[in-house]
Amino acid sequence: MKRREFISLLGGAAAWPLAARAQQAAMPVIGFLGGSSLPERRPLLTAFRQALTEAGFVEGQNVAIEYRWGEGQYDHLPALAAELVRLHVALVVAGDGPSALAAKAATTTIPIVFNTGIDPIQVGLVTSLNRPGGNLTGVNMIAGPLPAKQLGLLHDLIPAAGAIAVLINPNNANAERDAATVQDAARAIGVQIVVTRAVAETDFENVFAILARERAGALLVNSDVFFTSRRDQIIALAARAQQPLPAIGFLHEGLPAPLSLTTAFQQGLIEAGVSAGSSLRIENRWAEGQYDRLPALARI
Repeated sequence: MKRREFISLLGGAAAWPLAARAQQAAMPVIGFLGGSSLPERRPLLTAFRQALTEAGFVEGQNVAIEYRWGEGQYDHLPALAAELVRLHVALVVAGDGPSALAAKAATTTIPIVFNTGIDPIQVGLVTSLNRPGGNLTGVNMIAGPLPAKQLGLLHDLIPAAGAIAVLINPNNANAERDAATVQDAARAIGVQIVVTRAVAETDFENVFAILARERAGALLVNSDVFFTSRRDQIIALAARAQQPLPAIGFLHEGLPAPLSLTTAFQQGLIEAGVSAGSSLRIENRWAEGQYDRLPALARI
């Protein structure tokens, strides 16, 4: 991408309840909740920790981090979020949209800093961008137009493809909306779209059977932590198809695909690290009773 837009939703931080700060340990603990896995996010976590360090918090020195990973399974996230709440963490960093939704459902008092490409208003994370409200703040990567751009790229690269397939996860809050965006873009350029759905590994074989039957000439993999965690399986199936399928995915930086158009997910986690550091400083000042010295909140 040539343009990256980030909206940092820091307006809700000043209203977080004081009750959430009670009985905190001497060293604050951040709960990091991610829908994927540690190996997939390791390069991105380096950027997050660096931003946190620049904000004055070094893991193992003056802040601890408890990590919980969904391993691509959305249904695991509510229990993991609840576990972090029981640990009385100072704040929760949600590394993706599904994790943010699970964290919001788990607590209304512990601050939550999220990093997501889904529309935070449409899915109910916040009430507005300028004044998020509640206990959530974060970074929203404007990803809505990307599926249409991905389709256009595939069409330019493979103009002879009579049909292009789109793979979505119905459990993803953005999936059906992204599919509709792709279908609208496809009508504009005269391309046939085959929408396929998968929520488990066992669905992939059927998906590729559909692609073979419909003679799809390329595959667009929608942005989804489950698909990212199963990228090797998807790529292998695409390579073994009767006619190998060029695949373009919303796969994150550090995870190359045959063709990949990514958002600056790493930059999003850097911004999340900055927001987390700001939130921890607010925590310290609340604890000292210095309410009039809270830092000004910014929109990026």
